[in-house]
Amino acid sequence: MDRRKFIKRLGFAAGGAVAFNGIPIKLLSSHQPLKSLLPKSDNDKVLVILQLHGGNDSTNSFIPIDNYDLYYSRRANIAIPYKSGNRTLIPLDSTLNPADQVGLHPDMIDFKSMYDRGHAAVYQGVSYPKNNGSHFRGRDIWFMGGDYDDYYSSGWVGRYLNHIYAPSEYPDDFPNAGMPDPLALEMGNDTSLLFHQEGNIPTSISLGNSPGQLLNQIENLEGFADEGIDPRGLPPEHLAGSPYKKEMDWILGLEDKSETYIKRLGEIYQSSNETKVDYPEIYPFNAPSGSLRNPLSGQLQLVARLLGGDIKTKVFLVKIGGFDTHAGQVEGSNTTMGVHATKMYHISAAMKAFHEDLKARGLQDRVLTISMSEFGRRIPSNGSYGTDHGKGGAVMVFGNRVNPGVFGTNPDLTQSNIGLQFDYRQLYASILHEWLGVDQASINNDIFFKDFFNASDENGNPLPDVEMISNSITGTNSWLGKHYNVANPFPNPAADSTNLKIQSNEAGKVRIEIISITGQSIGVMMKPLMQGSNDIKLDLSGLKSGIYQIRINAKNINDSKKLIKN
Repeated sequence: MDRRKFIKRLGFAAGGAVAFNGIPIKLLSSHQPLKSLLPKSDNDKVLVILQLHGGNDSTNSFIPIDNYDLYYSRRANIAIPYKSGNRTLIPLDSTLNPADQVGLHPDMIDFKSMYDRGHAAVYQGVSYPKNNGSHFRGRDIWFMGGDYDDYYSSGWVGRYLNHIYAPSEYPDDFPNAGMPDPLALEMGNDTSLLFHQEGNIPTSISLGNSPGQLLNQIENLEGFADEGIDPRGLPPEHLAGSPYKKEMDWILGLEDKSETYIKRLGEIYQSSNETKVDYPEIYPFNAPSGSLRNPLSGQLQLVARLLGGDIKTKVFLVKIGGFDTHAGQVEGSNTTMGVHATKMYHISAAMKAFHEDLKARGLQDRVLTISMSEFGRRIPSNGSYGTDHGKGGAVMVFGNRVNPGVFGTNPDLTQSNIGLQFDYRQLYASILHEWLGVDQASINNDIFFKDFFNASDENGNPLPDVEMISNSITGTNSWLGKHYNVANPFPNPAADSTNLKIQSNEAGKVRIEIISITGQSIGVMMKPLMQGSNDIKLDLSGLKSGIYQIRINAKNINDSKKLIKN
């Protein structure tokens, strides 16, 4: 990194305030009081925050099946087809109550796969009271963890990191033997309010968007060859002892710290290897210019590799933009294609690859990912094949230990905006407590300054409780078994026929084979499966009396049942 350019960016001005990334140096100085930090949690859990920049249209991500006709009438020019066409919505979960049934955008097939295995959840109607639908203000509110009228200089993750690492103070006491790695890592070139401590000091390091960009940062660390410039970029000696010199010494120390962290990240990265998991790079269909390449794959691949190198960083922020779809959200000739379709594919496919990568490294039980977007979009479409700024929206959660399901109900489609069902801080408070091990009192008093374990809406009505983490070690198998299963044949013993009841959360085909007690195959049949409950009648009139085995094979089903033929 070129210190000359770095210092020039600070803006020398005699007697004036110097700024670092827009932050006055006086706010950064080491003699400013910092909030005390306490290491109250030593668990190995990791949180990845997935930012959907621009405001996602969750009504076309999670489509209300129960009231599809009204959905179509409110947004006919962008509506996803239900039962006709080559690409239609994907019914998510046949076990939900009819009023809660949702369909996925057709490019979210990998989300469906993760959901079916109990590795994904959806929270409907996530927002905050008096949501103003502003990009910049909305992002600040979600990042700082405040109300619509709060203006904190810190972010909720920054306050969390303050809490768990005290009495050490960042940046003065870091890195150290107990925490040699960055407290938080952010993909891209900016440092978000999310990671700021009190006093506006960011606790995160920005890494770029891929493993290659990290390696470029490492390669460019050295080389201070400017002629006539002190190789450390120090201020002139005649400024020694001045407040300006003290401020600059602290800033240069922070720069040294950043280089130390980058070198450390390089060591971690090189100590880990790539797995055989392929991250999707390109959207597989035609798409608007600039939307083909998957911007998440490189970011998540880098996070997985750093985790594979045993990095101790607790929180990561990855980003995907392009959600401000006022116009051209879909293609006029095909509402399942367009900009929004590519985003749904990129998220679903990259998250599935990330999950498989973590599993290949044995890390699948340590990582939780949650999405965020500064606001949702309005229920009615506009005349430009798009949607305008709204309020509430859906939040996605991914991970081996997630409490799977669809939480909340479909929105009231007669309204313009998606109503509040969950305060976004309820979700974060649940993660802090259930996942990261922070006690509820500290969350209420030091991080959110309110009790969101007993939250209410702007009218004082209580909001539903949130439990985001499954504590069942068999949760995945039991969830899969709930959605894909075969009941015992009935009647049994049987004379001329028996019935199989097969539950499948996906339409397809089932292979049914009848095998004798000696292991001989008596017959094989293929039957269609609908999503939901299927009753299949088996004709036994040609079988001799005896004991048989029925083998049933379909997607996510591999079962056998005993049958007695009279």
